[in-house]
Amino acid sequence: MQVEWFGQSAFALTGAEAKVFIDPFGDTSRARERGLRFEYPAIEVDGVDLLLITHEHFDHNGAEAIAGEPAVLRATAGKLASPIGEVVAIASEHDPAAGTERGPNTIFAFDLDGLRVAHFGDFGQRELRPEQAALLEGLDLLFLPVGGGPTIGGADAAAIVAALEPRWVVPMHYRTPRVDFLELEDEFVALVGRVERVPGGRFETDDLPEGDGPLAVIPAAP
Repeated sequence: MQVEWFGQSAFALTGAEAKVFIDPFGDTSRARERGLRFEYPAIEVDGVDLLLITHEHFDHNGAEAIAGEPAVLRATAGKLASPIGEVVAIASEHDPAAGTERGPNTIFAFDLDGLRVAHFGDFGQRELRPEQAALLEGLDLLFLPVGGGPTIGGADAAAIVAALEPRWVVPMHYRTPRVDFLELEDEFVALVGRVERVPGGRFETDDLPEGDGPLAVIPAAP
């Protein structure tokens, strides 16, 4: 599977028979209006079979950036049919106050190219509830926010990695030269231990090194 990072929480996952895009951003002028820097290049992607949107914030719900007519699962919960088979959409919260501060969030889990994948969107709970964790067993590839602020930070993210034990974890939603309103990934990297920094913005899962314990894979910021 090829994984490409477009910045923030936006990823394209391209398998042998299908392409999934998660959390595209569209018009980012609202960030500038609030005095925030959000300068990732505009997303231009086609050939997407399934588009997943974890919640309805501007830096995650830019469906208009995705060309064509992909199937869309949008800020929902349940066990849902899709072009790649069943997608498990797990209800969660964007904050540690039962969603009363920043609203709901969806964790998406699905299989692609024989790998079990989960994307946590803007997860802001202090920890996973047991019923959420039970639906996330056997993960190969985990996408997890680590930049604090409106989501969990490095320590809470590392605790989730330790609990779920995926083969690979890709940190997301953190400070880079393109955004200035989140924390760096440094705390998470120090706590998770094994790290592979990718020189470009994309990588192939088949090319990742083997080893004991979860490996943090960090593409270069777009």
